[in-house]
Amino acid sequence: MGTRPEGYWRSLLLLNLYRLVVAGVLLTVGQVMAQHQSWADYDARLFSTASGLYLVFGAASFIAAKVRWPRFNRQLTVQVLADIAFITTIMYASGGVKSGFGLLLVVSIAAASLVSHGRLALFYAATASIAVLLEQSWQFIAWNEQFEDYTHAVMLSLSFFATALLAYSFARRTEESEALASQRGVDLANLAEVNQLIIRDMPDGVLVVDRHLKLRQLNEQARILMGMENASEDTLLEDSAPQLAALLHSWMSGKSGLENNYTFPVAGRELQLRLAQVGSGRELGAVVFVSDQSQLQSQAQQLKLAALGRLTANIAHEIRNPLSAISHASQLLLEDAASDPTQQRLLNIIGANVQRLDGMVQDVLQLNRRDRAKPEPIVPGLFLPEFHTQFCQTENILAGGFSLGPVTDLPPILFDPRQLQQILWNLCRNGWRHSQKTEGSLQLSVTVASTRIQIDIQDDGPGVSNDALSHLFEPFFTTESSGTGLGLYIARELCEANGAWIEYIAPPERGAMFRIHARRGL
Repeated sequence: MGTRPEGYWRSLLLLNLYRLVVAGVLLTVGQVMAQHQSWADYDARLFSTASGLYLVFGAASFIAAKVRWPRFNRQLTVQVLADIAFITTIMYASGGVKSGFGLLLVVSIAAASLVSHGRLALFYAATASIAVLLEQSWQFIAWNEQFEDYTHAVMLSLSFFATALLAYSFARRTEESEALASQRGVDLANLAEVNQLIIRDMPDGVLVVDRHLKLRQLNEQARILMGMENASEDTLLEDSAPQLAALLHSWMSGKSGLENNYTFPVAGRELQLRLAQVGSGRELGAVVFVSDQSQLQSQAQQLKLAALGRLTANIAHEIRNPLSAISHASQLLLEDAASDPTQQRLLNIIGANVQRLDGMVQDVLQLNRRDRAKPEPIVPGLFLPEFHTQFCQTENILAGGFSLGPVTDLPPILFDPRQLQQILWNLCRNGWRHSQKTEGSLQLSVTVASTRIQIDIQDDGPGVSNDALSHLFEPFFTTESSGTGLGLYIARELCEANGAWIEYIAPPERGAMFRIHARRGL
């Protein structure tokens, strides 16, 4: 037999504890009744000796069960056979079946059958029946008992078998119930794991709180949207989001009415909260679904811009040919007007605006590349140092002006390499242009957060004004006269095409920081 579960040994210890109590009571009874007149015809010495040995055996059995040696089945069988022998001897010493001590065998057989889950139950009953019948037969030989006492012995033997059968049936049902409960436990564990996976990968944030406003469950998206990076399960909600805790307290107490949808501002964004009660009443807890209204507005805007994007792409292709002709003609005229400064200035203005229009056409054509994304695992330790070197050389950045954080031993990033380089180049060029261009003015760092990898680009410039913050990722929005307003919009589109997203984070002091939440590679 293999190793028994903990429950078997615990039941065996309880059985041995019962045996010690019974043996102690029998020994006490023997000592008290030894001087009693009614015991004059019985063997009081044998009764006391058997009870004392039974107590010693019970103590030894308890120790054996405690150290779990020998094996479970051997211990139980030896102990039950010893119970039969000792109790039968005590019955003989106290006058046979009529003494009533035979009922102790019924308890021992029932307990042993339950402890062993029905194994050898009939064997124990048969052994006890043989012992009782032999004891009763010896009583006739030694003390000339009446034959009617055989009826009591037979009835007691039948009770042994009845007890064994009932214990076996009860043990079978108990095992079936335990197996069913174990299977239900496995199913519940699997269901809980599936729920964890679903909640973790949901695009909306999910928080589960109990009646005491203690966090029971939350996903990574909820931490990001609510700004609860340090929140964890089994902590109070008011420690990480006091405003949300106050709203939930009012909602759970019924002070805020019956509505379940709320608009909740967090870090300059409008979040949509949908509350659902746990159980039959609000006071038992709540599930909070958090969605970013800006993302919903962005999706609606994308639907509107989809048709416009296809139209502008076709127009852009058609514009490139006339622009090329204008640029070529202005270059020819510029060669002929070498002696006329006025014409040179006018032709230079034409050339600069042609280049600006061509750049705008290039940006518009970039919008069609989001459908061509081919994400693949990118090793940050190889990709980012090469990008850092190329960017510093191309943009003529002074040594130390652009710092790169540790990128070794990081998991791969799932992204299209060309599109990631385009996004980083755009963000780093904007950051360097607005920075103070001193030591460490531009910083690029990478951190690992749960199932995502965060890429941060931070500068020490003036940052983004509050007026421009809500329009930051809108197309054709720019604060510079020479900009097209498509850089950040294209960066966001390319991020979404690779299953990532980008956000602006205002540093505590000054400057600006853009964070890319990219997927981890396999």
